[in-house]
Amino acid sequence: MSYVEILILRNLTRRPAHGYELRKRVEAVTGVILNNNSLYPALRRFEEAGAVSKTAQTQAGRPSRVVYELTDVGRDLLHDMLADLPPEQAEDDTEFLTRLGQFALLSPAERRDVLAARDTALGTRLERLTSLQQRSGTERWSALVTAELISAAQRERPGWQHCASRLRSRSRPRTRMANEPTCRD
Repeated sequence: MSYVEILILRNLTRRPAHGYELRKRVEAVTGVILNNNSLYPALRRFEEAGAVSKTAQTQAGRPSRVVYELTDVGRDLLHDMLADLPPEQAEDDTEFLTRLGQFALLSPAERRDVLAARDTALGTRLERLTSLQQRSGTERWSALVTAELISAAQRERPGWQHCASRLRSRSRPRTRMANEPTCRD
């Protein structure tokens, strides 16, 4: 499963919706544009898994429209998807940020696990980028891009480590450094 499925299920937690409405809600809240080739196959899979139910709503003078509603199975599935961040997805910024944006639905321990997965992924990313940087030789533009990616990962990592630490200790936050994410329970 991917962030697209998370966004679909999360938006259905608010209220039932027909496909077009669901697409527009996801776009309005996240900026992610869902196309029909990703939305409807996902809804069909969710229906087959019992995660959503669909009903036809009649409309005067128009064809019926299908309204999708999240089931208890869907709520459990959404929770499991948010709490699980496999290594290949922890590396992906969008996958991580989608889960981070839904931290209110996770326990502190589950949040720590997601942050730990991201930290591990950032460590792996830094190792890979450092190796690339060493091999870039005289390729100036390649070296500049790699250096910027290394810098971005180095800036990001302490903030998430701090959040994980705070979730463990429940202590008062320390003074934040510039560009460091805030972390609230």
